[in-house]
Amino acid sequence: METMPCHNQRVGSADAPRQQQQQQAGATDRDQDCSEQAVTGSGVGSGVVSRQLRFSEPGPGGDSPSPDSSSCCSGSGGGGGCSCSGSNGGGPDTAPSPTLDLPAAAAPRLKLLPMNDQIRELQTIIRDRTSSRGDFVFSADRLIRLVVEEGLNQLPYTECTVTTPTGYKYEGVKFEKGNCGVSIMRSGEAMEQGLRDCCRSIRIGKILIQSDEDTQRAKVYYAKFPPDIFRRKVLLMYPILSTGNTVIEAVKVLIEHGVQPNVIILLSLFSTPHGAKSIIQEFPDITILTTEVHPVAPTHFGQKYFGTD
Repeated sequence: METMPCHNQRVGSADAPRQQQQQQAGATDRDQDCSEQAVTGSGVGSGVVSRQLRFSEPGPGGDSPSPDSSSCCSGSGGGGGCSCSGSNGGGPDTAPSPTLDLPAAAAPRLKLLPMNDQIRELQTIIRDRTSSRGDFVFSADRLIRLVVEEGLNQLPYTECTVTTPTGYKYEGVKFEKGNCGVSIMRSGEAMEQGLRDCCRSIRIGKILIQSDEDTQRAKVYYAKFPPDIFRRKVLLMYPILSTGNTVIEAVKVLIEHGVQPNVIILLSLFSTPHGAKSIIQEFPDITILTTEVHPVAPTHFGQKYFGTD
């Protein structure tokens, strides 16, 4: 069987017979080179697109690779005018590598959406300062919907059997009742419509938390929940986790109302390593669902989404 050439190898040249012999002689070495290029992205000019994990646990050697080290234009072949810095840039804007030193039992509580080109594009539009507000809101709503859908997937369900219109029995599932949403005002309110689009009659509570001008500590100004929230699973909505202080205060308020941390699912779009670590260290039983862990969070989200930037 003829060996497939590497991605950067010329095919159909005048020396085809001699190249075929070289291919058969060194097939193993070239296959290994191709595999290494596909995984590590070595050989910048080879045309092989490098894609690293958005987040990884620190290895035994110390720091983890930066979750934003791959090019944000990887889906477009490197073209266009994107100015995002990658691991090969080496410039002053390159973000440091994030590390999360979490206990082994707490690490599974941080969940990331499986990365694909659609999510990567939405993240890029939201982070781009030149994006129009219409594009920003449209992309944010799409990303919110994906996070909400995955958040609902974390809720408990039971198996059930239904009868189809043709009379056959179908073994399916149904989600258990007793869920509610809680948005942290005001950026968290941007996620309410996405939750209502998936759960039409779900009850949604609100918390208003602001930083004190003198002490810079998060302070609760308003909280309104369903009266039986202590019996419900809570989808806590806050799109940007920067320091984590606001979410920590919100969870404390929920605990005061009888909600256990292990039934709280925090829905977020972007998180910093410090924010995620602070929340999980304070509440090891809480579940955090986000699309990206990166040292630089788009803190302009609320202002641009609501048009007050």
